[in-house]
Amino acid sequence: MSTPDTNTQVAPHGRTTGAGRLLITVYGIFAISATVRASFQIIFHFADAPLAYLLSAFAAVVYIVATISLAKPGPGWAKLATISICIELVGVLVIGAASVFDPAAFPHATVWSTFGRGYGFVPLLLPIIGLIWLYRHRESK
Repeated sequence: MSTPDTNTQVAPHGRTTGAGRLLITVYGIFAISATVRASFQIIFHFADAPLAYLLSAFAAVVYIVATISLAKPGPGWAKLATISICIELVGVLVIGAASVFDPAAFPHATVWSTFGRGYGFVPLLLPIIGLIWLYRHRESK
């Protein structure tokens, strides 16, 4: 049995090390929780609030894409992470504002309702932290 050549191993990229791993982990937790929540809501209660539950499913997809793209090295993945996190931030702000100003339109909560109040406002803070992290760890051309 041969041992791997340590000279050919690729070191983790700057944005996927240290605090970046924590950021990826938090995104992963939100990807899983939003997916489970949306799946349950759509399977068992879709007729009650289809818009809210479809928005939860959309949030789940955004979190999944953000998690994967944050974890992968390279400028293409960084760009996809930036795009998905920008979509997340817009979603949190738009859905959050809409749910505050027109609560009747959101009879059931989504991940992003009232700016993520049901999740301790982490959905509001997470994209801001994510974008700052990506900016600080952008690759030089």
